Amino acid sequence: MKVLLLSRYGNLGASSRIRSYQYLPYLREQGIEVTLAPLLPDDYLRDLYAGKRPGAISILAAYARRIGTLMQRQKFDLLWVEYELFPWLPGWLESLLLSKITPYLVDYDDAIFHRYDLHTQPLVRRLLGHKIDRVMRHASTVVVGNEYLRDHATKAGAQRVEMLPTSIDLARYPSPTPARNAVYTIGWIGSPATTRYLRRVQEALAEVCAHGQARVVLVGASEPGWQAIPHAVHPWLEATEVAEVSAFDVGIMPLEDSPWERGKCGYKLIQYMACGKPVIASPVGVNTRIVTPGINGYLAETTRDWVQALTALMRDPDLRQRMGNAGRTQVESDYTVQVNAPRLAAMLHAAARRP
Repeated sequence: MKVLLLSRYGNLGASSRIRSYQYLPYLREQGIEVTLAPLLPDDYLRDLYAGKRPGAISILAAYARRIGTLMQRQKFDLLWVEYELFPWLPGWLESLLLSKITPYLVDYDDAIFHRYDLHTQPLVRRLLGHKIDRVMRHASTVVVGNEYLRDHATKAGAQRVEMLPTSIDLARYPSPTPARNAVYTIGWIGSPATTRYLRRVQEALAEVCAHGQARVVLVGASEPGWQAIPHAVHPWLEATEVAEVSAFDVGIMPLEDSPWERGKCGYKLIQYMACGKPVIASPVGVNTRIVTPGINGYLAETTRDWVQALTALMRDPDLRQRMGNAGRTQVESDYTVQVNAPRLAAMLHAAARRP
């Protein structure tokens, strides 16, 4: 079977890398030939993370390349689309290019539809508010990472909706060993765009770190500008992310409770747990499915909740070990490429067979 993968980004994009690229070796072994066609190159993300505004000419060129690629779609048995073909362009263009000539499967690990239907500008809501619903409705299969996205796809009238949790490649995550930190290390991994969520736990972190018994390590973040919290900011690199997370004593995932965040798929938590770390997370969306309080971590809503959870884990290394082991076991059972790749292959085959 020949599949054209129309991803949003190259390998530097977390959603593209985790939702599709890491499955390609397995799919190739199963006789599924995948041709890569990312919309935006890695340089686009490098500029974005560096605070540079991408040029309009480069974006137009990317859109033109994608149109050229789609002109060859009849050579493929299936189109595998990440989110949508053209961000911020109307749905009729998507429908024109995603015709019935070649069936397509579309994948979501974020509530991308809220970028349009909850936009602050009424004109955007009117023109694009139902765009993603239209893409979902005409897809052979809609693949989603959590229940919130599944429910939206179902309400949009999708023909078939499949759940595929965001997963890690277990081969990259060796059996964990306890961190050997002189100072209790609270860790977070993400991107400059998601650093803002750390403001929700700034007060709690300052209290826990006040007496020099704890510190915070941020991987992939922008500098938060904290004065009262001892912290270090490390660059994110694919080659070092597992080692970085393995050096944490606990991994955290604070979130706002709003529609966009309810669509997230908890990848941070899965990484922490794969490295044998206990987790603390806001009780938002899929976090409440991944975290079993008292078993593999804690759910924390208020500042007091966060302080209590962080302090309990700081004071009890054995508790950290038990929770970390439980988290690792859960990841091995439910959140690995090794478990989910055969399911994805079956979804691709089924989508290609549908009219």
